[in-house]
Amino acid sequence: MVFRSSTSLIGLLSLPILLLPLFRPISAIRLGLIHRHSADLPLFREAPAFRNGQECGSTPDHVINVAMTLDANYLRGTMAAVLSMLQHSTCPENLSFHFLSANDDARELFSSIKSTFPYLNMKIYRFDSSRVRGKISRSIRQALDQPLNYARIYLADTIPEDVKRVIYLDSDLVVVDDIAKLWGVDMEGKVVAAPEYCHANFTLYFTDTFWSDPTLAKTFKGRMPCYFNTGVMVMDVDTWRKERYTEKVEAWMSVQKQQKRIYHLGSLPPFLLVLAGNIKAVDHRWNQHGLGGDNFEGKCRSLHPGPISLLHWSGKGKPWLRLDSRKPCIVDHLWAPYDLYRSSRHFFEE
Repeated sequence: MVFRSSTSLIGLLSLPILLLPLFRPISAIRLGLIHRHSADLPLFREAPAFRNGQECGSTPDHVINVAMTLDANYLRGTMAAVLSMLQHSTCPENLSFHFLSANDDARELFSSIKSTFPYLNMKIYRFDSSRVRGKISRSIRQALDQPLNYARIYLADTIPEDVKRVIYLDSDLVVVDDIAKLWGVDMEGKVVAAPEYCHANFTLYFTDTFWSDPTLAKTFKGRMPCYFNTGVMVMDVDTWRKERYTEKVEAWMSVQKQQKRIYHLGSLPPFLLVLAGNIKAVDHRWNQHGLGGDNFEGKCRSLHPGPISLLHWSGKGKPWLRLDSRKPCIVDHLWAPYDLYRSSRHFFEE
C-alpha cells in the first residue's frame, strides 16, 4: 500500500488496520523472563500478529534487518513505527529488529515491546554512551545532544558482524509501504543509501567559521554535496566496518568539540562532512521528512507533493505529544492509526 499526498485526508484516515491470523515466529530473542511493565513506561495494546505471504522465503538471505534506537521518551513512536512496518510488509516474519538502548531500563523496554509484539523477531543491544561522552557539543536543541542520538554512528560496531546490511530508522516515523522495497535498493558500492535533497541550501548546515577556513572549505572538493536526513538510511555496515567510517565521523566531532564550532545540528553534520555527495540517492518517497516542523517551534507543515512511502516527524513537534495536547497538526492524524498507546485509566477499565 502506498499513500499519495494528493489523496484526501479523510480517505487516508479511514484505512483499516489489517488483522491477520496468528503465525509461529521464525525466531524470538528473549532476555530471560518477561517482567511486569515499569510504572514509568506507558502501556500499550497488544498488536495483531502478521504472517508471511505465500511468496515469501524463509532462509537467512530473506531476512530484512531494521535498526532503531530505544528510549522511554520515544517508546510510543517506536511502537507505531514497528506496527506500520509489520502492517504494510508482504513478508513481516522476515523482519528482524535490532534495538539500541543506552539506558539501564533495557529489560523493561524489552518487556514492553515483547508484550506488545509477542511474535516480533528482535534483539536489544546496550549502546555504551561513554563512547560519545566528551565528543558531543551543544546543539540548537537539547534532544539532539542525547548520546543515543549518536548511536547510529556506532551501529556497525554494536550489532553482530554477521549482519552486513541494515535499514536504520528514527522512532518518529511510520512506513506506509512495503519496507522490502527500500531494502532492495541497489547500493552501487556506496556505504549509505538515502533520499538526497539537492535544492536545500547546503551551506546553512555549517557555520561561517567552517566556510571561512580555507582548509575546511575544501572538504567537499570533488564532490557534489547534498543534504540527506540520517533518520532513514540503508547502511552497508560491512563496508562501514572495513573502511572505518566510525573513526571518520568521530574525527569531525573532535574538530567541532576541541578546535572550532563548525556546525549546530548534533549528529547530522559530521555524517554530511564524511558522506554528502557520496551516497546512493533513493526516491524522496522514502522520507517525507520535516513533519515535526523546525527545531525551534515545531510548527505545522504540509505534505510535499508526490507519492509517499514513509512519513517522518523530524523536527521539534512529535505527533503523540501534539495529539495528547489536543492541538494536533493535520498530518498528525496520519500517525494516529498506528498508535498502540492506552492510558492506565483505559487499561484498568477494559
